[in-house]
Amino acid sequence: MPKQAFEIYGGKKLSGEITPQGAKNEALQVLCAVLLTSQAVQIDNVPNIIDVNKLIELLLFLGVKVEKLSPNSYKFQADHVHIDLIYTTEFYEKAAKLRGSVMIVGPLLARFGKAAIPKPGGDKIGRRRLDTHFLGLQQLGADFQYDLNHAFYKITAKSLVGTYILLDEASVTGTANILMAAVLAKGKTTIYNAACEPYIQQLCKMLNAMGAKISGVGSNLLMIEGVSELNGCMHRILPDMIEIGSFMGLAAMTGSEITIKDVAFSELGCIPRVFQKLGVQWELKGDDIYIPSHDSYSIENFIDGSILTVSDAPWPGFTPDLLSIVLVVATQARGSVLVHQKMFESRLFFVDKLIDMGAQIILCDPHRATVIGLDNHHALRGITMTSPDIRAGVALLMAALSAEGKSVIHNIEQIDRGYQDIDARLQQLGADIRRVHI
Repeated sequence: MPKQAFEIYGGKKLSGEITPQGAKNEALQVLCAVLLTSQAVQIDNVPNIIDVNKLIELLLFLGVKVEKLSPNSYKFQADHVHIDLIYTTEFYEKAAKLRGSVMIVGPLLARFGKAAIPKPGGDKIGRRRLDTHFLGLQQLGADFQYDLNHAFYKITAKSLVGTYILLDEASVTGTANILMAAVLAKGKTTIYNAACEPYIQQLCKMLNAMGAKISGVGSNLLMIEGVSELNGCMHRILPDMIEIGSFMGLAAMTGSEITIKDVAFSELGCIPRVFQKLGVQWELKGDDIYIPSHDSYSIENFIDGSILTVSDAPWPGFTPDLLSIVLVVATQARGSVLVHQKMFESRLFFVDKLIDMGAQIILCDPHRATVIGLDNHHALRGITMTSPDIRAGVALLMAALSAEGKSVIHNIEQIDRGYQDIDARLQQLGADIRRVHI
């Protein structure tokens, strides 16, 4: 298959409406949950992106019936799962390509008493350990083996029994995995220091609709009364908050007037306020976010006059997936900001491309970067660059759309992993972007 790149001519104002796709991170969780029941499960607003499609292919390989009802709606039925396929080379190869595949472990373990997973792939953004997943499953009664030579995890359990679990970190995927195992465990499970992101809340709502008994939804203390079986249900995935934040930043950087449709504003937490601190003005119209055209925008200081710091934190703190966007938006603001990426030590290394484009950024260490805004006095210049991961890739795409001249972005499969038809949707706003074969 020939490789593709984005060719972008920047410096153009955009205008119009754009609708965010279904949330990638939620989709990866709720698709794994279909393995918990033999009954049919319908999921709507499924994003058509590489990572989600790879997970659907993995479910098909395991024997799950998949019916595509519309471009973004599916019906799944896991009534004849071929569980022993988890030990095959083909399964290993399919699952290793997708980090989200780790979340099939909890459902398979709960329903069939065994699961396996290779060390999963995904973004190269630093260490992303799986200890939280397996330590929690062990506390429920699972036995765990790791084959170091083949980077392969095997988990078995004669039965899962509810218990008190204190997570060593508020891992979103770890919480999801343990939660999906606990709903079919015997007795009561309590998960403390649980992640409470909207994605986890959505998973809880879906599981409860299937007959699970989960309380504490939205908090970091989840209580689960195990049930013997789950039923089918219908579930709709939230709009992707990372896309929404990306579009807010894009509008400010390009001086564009954009309306982001159907954003589920009540689920966005502090995201709109963080962009407001960067000087991005917005208005809520119904459930749409309207961003007027900005000739300039100014970063707020703290109350005592010190330089603003934007850092990531577990929900309801600011999501790490938007720090790359914040950093790019700040390059053309008036003022300075310190971006502190606490969770992943390699996510800021893409700033060298922004520096090549003319941005004024000091990379203090792998976790911190200081951005001195150019206040639109000096436009970024187009260059040729490579996308290192999903979020940095879209940040570079935003930079290219605001830059003068031509930019080329290689390795755009990283962007396609998380953003559905991003080039076509941006073209509808007036962006000069095209997909080219190289």
